[in-house]
Formats: sequence, structure tokens, C-alpha cells
Amino acid sequence: MSAKPCARCETLPDALPDAGRLVVWLPLAHTGTKLAAALAEQGFASSWVGAEDRLDIEFAAGQLGSLSRAVEAGLSGVELRAARALCLSPDREPTVRDVHRVMPVTQLLGLAQSQWIVNLLAEDRLTSHFQPIVHAEDPSRIFAHEALLRGRRPDGTLVAPGLLFDAATQCDLLFQLDVKARMSALRQAAANQITSHLFVNFSPAAIYDPAFCLQRTVATAREVGIESERVVFEVIESSHCADVEHVRRILEHYRGHGFRVALDDVGAGYSGLNLMHQLRPDFIKLDTELIRGVDREPYKAAIAHKVLQLARELGVETVCEGIETLGELDWVQSHGANYVQGFLIARPSATAFVALPAVPTAAPASALPSTAWSPLGSSPGPLFGRAAPERRQAIDTRPPTDAGLGP
Repeated sequence: MSAKPCARCETLPDALPDAGRLVVWLPLAHTGTKLAAALAEQGFASSWVGAEDRLDIEFAAGQLGSLSRAVEAGLSGVELRAARALCLSPDREPTVRDVHRVMPVTQLLGLAQSQWIVNLLAEDRLTSHFQPIVHAEDPSRIFAHEALLRGRRPDGTLVAPGLLFDAATQCDLLFQLDVKARMSALRQAAANQITSHLFVNFSPAAIYDPAFCLQRTVATAREVGIESERVVFEVIESSHCADVEHVRRILEHYRGHGFRVALDDVGAGYSGLNLMHQLRPDFIKLDTELIRGVDREPYKAAIAHKVLQLARELGVETVCEGIETLGELDWVQSHGANYVQGFLIARPSATAFVALPAVPTAAPASALPSTAWSPLGSSPGPLFGRAAPERRQAIDTRPPTDAGLGP
């Protein structure tokens, strides 16, 4: 039986009109007067409908983006959170039939400024790159690949995952992006004939009810022929989990279908350690910032040592990510990490890794160069950066424009 689509997760909003009327319901008449004056300075005509506490703003073809920015600049944060909006075609008045289309003004303004993300999702312009996770004691042996989300512009250039998730959050499209990202990871892994384990990221905030919202993900894994025991679903930003019981239900659902689960960012704060006993993951990934320079900074070393020791005692396998120097690799190897990941081993690639060369023996920490050895022939450069997790690393940091990413 095929999985039923989740209306919340897989339905995209209607395209906004190129020209028409922006209707904004505001908390106070004073707010409407203030906004109308600010918009008039930008050349936008508006009219106040006092009986409904609403401001009607006309916009011509191609003006919706600049209008949305003017509205955003003309209201305070409190006013923006309280306002509701509707976008109509020219000469239309709002009716009771439009009630279901009224949305928070922040969401509509996000859609107006980031229509490119709607187009990208509608056209399935998502792909996955893969970074190997290797055995710590022998980094030439691949244990798994982590699927890392990328967007594609119409010209084929890549869009950074951070831009995708920022735009999706602003437009209330995180549900749609996250489910498509999971499906892309599974399909791309199958297309690349990956036979190792596969780590697939997901956001608990993008799942309402796991029994319903995850049907398509489970069905996709079966459809492409990836055995469930090879798939590890990784909770992203686990240190920010607000509803632990919700996350527990999601992980139980995945485990019920034979998948394994992982927590990332462990060591970033007390919450990560607390989640270990609450969620009982199969894997934990030590926070990149904790691992960076762990061989040179005693404070980080003490924390990482205790996390690795605790995981061993609980029977949880560990992945140290963000390995960039031989000193870091040598330290995590000597402290019992199970697996490692990072630019020292390999950068993310559009194709799967079949084999990796052996990593040279580490020199004493004091003799290590400041840059990482790379089996791919180049040291980590500014293209990826060093200060943020992979899902936030830049491929193309230019905010896409609707003109550049339109149909």
C-alpha cells in the first residue's frame, strides 16, 4: 500500500499574484496610519478600512518584493507578530471564502521575499552530497555516509543549506523542506549505490505526528531498496529540543521500522547529555566546536573525555565530527571514539566514496601544522568555512532572488 501524502508536509502555498492588493489586518488604527504614511514615502498607495481595522495596499507588477520590505520596515516587531495578511489579485475584495488563506503577516512577507524557495520545492530542485564517516582506528575504512542537503538554482549552481532552512523557516515551509530533504537523501543514496550505513538528518520541529508524517519517508526507503538497518536518522540541533516527549515518539516510530537513531551537537550543553538518558540513541555526534582544537585546549579535552567515557558506559557509539587536523584525530583515537568525520578525512561530494587513502601518522601536537592534511589534495578553504555545522556551511552565500530562481 502506497503512503498517503501529508497535507501539511507536502502541500505548497499558492503562487502570489504578480500585481494586486496586499490586505493587512492591524492591531490598532494608529498602526494603520503610521504604516500608510511610511508606505506613501515609498510610493505605495493604500486605503484604511476602519470597520475591519485593515489597510489595503495596491502594488503593480514586480513590486511585491519591495512592498513587503517596506511593510516590514514600517512596523515594529510586536506589530508584525500581531498583524495578519492576505494577498489578492487586482480589484478583488476579501470575502469569507478567503479566511483559510489569511496568514501571519510575517509568513506572507517571507513568501513575498523568498518566492524562490517555493519554486525550488515545487520543481524538486534539491540534491544531497555525501561525507564519509570512518572508523576511528582505521580512517581508510568507511562506516557510513552522511547525506547533506543542497539546493540547485535553475543554472545548476548550488544553494547553501543554511539559506534553504532560513527561507523555509521564514515562510513556514520547514515541514515541506524537511520531508523533501529526507526523500532526496534516500533517493540520492540509492542512485549512488551506497552500501554503507547512511545518516539522514531530520528536524523534530518539522513533524507533527510521526505515525502520519513519516509514512512517506519510510515508504521511500523501501521503494529505493535501502535496508532499514543501514539507515540512521539523525536529530539535528538536538541541543535545542524543547519537547522531549515528541522527539521520543519520533525516534520510537523510526526504531519500530528497523531504523537506528543519532543525536548531534552532544557536548554543546547540558541538554545534550540529558537527552542521552531520555532518548537512548544508538549514536551520538560530538559537537564540532567541542572537537575543534581538543588536542590543544584542556577545557575542551576534559569535557570530550567525559562524554566519550559516558557513551562507552551506556553502550552508545560515538562520532567525532569536524576533524580537521592530525592532532584532533590522534586525540579522539586515543580517547576511544568509534568513528570520525571531517575535512581531514574528506569533503562532502556529489558522489559516494568507495575507498579512502590511509591518513598519515600524527606528529606530536606541538609539531602539527595549523592546516589539515587532505587526501583529496587540498586543505580546507574559505568555501566551506570552519565556524558552523555542515547544514549551515556556505556553498553559495548570496541570497537567491526570485528572478534568479523563478519558474
